[in-house]
Amino acid sequence: MQILSYLLFALAIVGVDQFTKYLTVANIPLHGEVPFLEGILCFSYEKNFGAAFSSFQGMQWLFALIFFGLTAMILFEYYKKPLPFTKFDRWCIAAIWAGGLGNMIDRLRLGYVIDMLKTQFISFPVFNVADSFITCGCIALMVHLVFFNKEFWKDEKK
Repeated sequence: MQILSYLLFALAIVGVDQFTKYLTVANIPLHGEVPFLEGILCFSYEKNFGAAFSSFQGMQWLFALIFFGLTAMILFEYYKKPLPFTKFDRWCIAAIWAGGLGNMIDRLRLGYVIDMLKTQFISFPVFNVADSFITCGCIALMVHLVFFNKEFWKDEKK
């Protein structure tokens, strides 16, 4: 039953991601900007045909392969060979997966990912809600695994 909680959490993230992308397309012209936090963050509508920093442009098949591979690994791990992940670790994995799904929906539907969050205080690529969940989920998972989930690193001797 716990997997249902993670799935609902992930679907909520996908819903928020897709809603923000809808609002972006409906309200901001392509390459346009709308100030949000002056000097810190603005909204901008950009089409990203690649991945992070526009890398791997035009390789939609690669992103699909990675996403579906990750999905298969998560399902296999959860049902066949559970690892000693804590509930927090699993929430992080759900956030990462949801971010991937949000971007995969764009790739399959549009052929590109809609990005809309642009930092003004540093030069950084435009990103979206899904990217934020992928990044924050990965960072939180790695920090938790390294510093708090000692059970994960125990070597089983049988």
